[in-house]
Amino acid sequence: MSTLPEIQKNSKQLMQKAVENTRQELATIRSSRATTSLLDTVRVDAYGQQLPLNQVATVAAPEPRLLTVQPWDKALIGVVEKAILTADLGLNPSNDGTIVRIPLPQLTEERRKDLVKIVHKLAEEGRVSIRHTREDARAKIKKVEHVSDDEKHRSEGEIQILHDASISQIEEIVKAKEEEIMEV
Repeated sequence: MSTLPEIQKNSKQLMQKAVENTRQELATIRSSRATTSLLDTVRVDAYGQQLPLNQVATVAAPEPRLLTVQPWDKALIGVVEKAILTADLGLNPSNDGTIVRIPLPQLTEERRKDLVKIVHKLAEEGRVSIRHTREDARAKIKKVEHVSDDEKHRSEGEIQILHDASISQIEEIVKAKEEEIMEV
């Protein structure tokens, strides 16, 4: 059986993890600026296994509308280019034998609105995760024995404060990402 401090500590960790997951998910969504995190989901078939792109190449954003990928092993350049194409990110890479260049086309107004919808969907998933954590904590608090009702109530209040803080962090992340996407 858990104690109240253990339940609170565990809940805080889970809520922070949900916020961080949401932050990472939103970082992979394209905005008007080039960002290396855009390619975080790309996996390359190298050395007989699926590896994240950043484990086989250097990814950089030298210009606001350009990403470059320089594989450490020159033999992988074609594989890297193919992996970016098949990642379904809407990008058209080209290579010159040593480096893969990925120009980022201007986003249309319609595409920006679609991306904002995706941002809101991912943010809602994060909020749902935080709510589940709160409900699990409340259920565990109710089961704790040899603790006064006042202590249980105070503990539930602290869990609610953690919940509210986590939700507002997600709202801030969403607002910033939305502004980044809609920026022309």
